[in-house]
Amino acid sequence: MADIKHIEHGGRGAFIVKIDGKRLAEMTYVTVGDTGFIIDHTEVDKSLEGQGVGKELLAAAVAHAREKGLKIYATCPFALRELTNTPEYHDVFSS
Repeated sequence: MADIKHIEHGGRGAFIVKIDGKRLAEMTYVTVGDTGFIIDHTEVDKSLEGQGVGKELLAAAVAHAREKGLKIYATCPFALRELTNTPEYHDVFSS
């Protein structure tokens, strides 16, 4: 399981994985007022591919949305596909 950090500043945010000071995975978003956020990009370094890191980043985003009472929207193809195909995320996903 990856060590995921959440950063947020000025209406933008990200869930990131850093190893040895290098950002090796990220899922970025932009806020939508006070009601939600749009995941717009997911990137995982080749060294972490196939380890489920993208899904862990999404799980962190879903946990954040639930904790804050927010809805998730997605323009990122990976996030959109995973949110659509994961019924347990439908409580926070707004297509």
